[in-house]
Amino acid sequence: MEIEKVLISGCLVGLKVRYHGGDALCHSQIIDRWAKEGRIVSICPEVSAGLPIPRPSSEIIHGTANDVLKGKAKVFTHTGIDRTDSFIKGAFNALSLAKKFNIKIAVLKKDSPSCGNTTVYDGSFTGKIISGSGVTAQLLNDNGIRVFNELELHEADIYICSL
Repeated sequence: MEIEKVLISGCLVGLKVRYHGGDALCHSQIIDRWAKEGRIVSICPEVSAGLPIPRPSSEIIHGTANDVLKGKAKVFTHTGIDRTDSFIKGAFNALSLAKKFNIKIAVLKKDSPSCGNTTVYDGSFTGKIISGSGVTAQLLNDNGIRVFNELELHEADIYICSL
């Protein structure tokens, strides 16, 4: 029987891929165990789409991730650059990687305009968090891949065991 893989945000496993050039390394016995078991497949959707490190921070403007995927909302940097195409490309890169490895679960960075699964920044660039998903999290979820964030590792681990 093949082991279930987990798609995980690269920043959570220590890759310095975040917009500010740093990581969001998640110190977790669960992630350590998954790594030893050979479960982890990591990606930074934004970097996979060609965005640089560092890069201006981005937020979804005037809509939701679902609206972005339908062409009804945009992702802009705080400096006014439209990054919508890159965020969509990154989301599809993550979906392609998930399909390649038959992945059914992802653990992505909370609050991110790409990876947030329950909350994202509100588009005002003031640090305000609202309910919603990032573009990658939305696309994965829409394609039957269960998305968790780094604060939901216990739930993610239980879910893997149920597969």
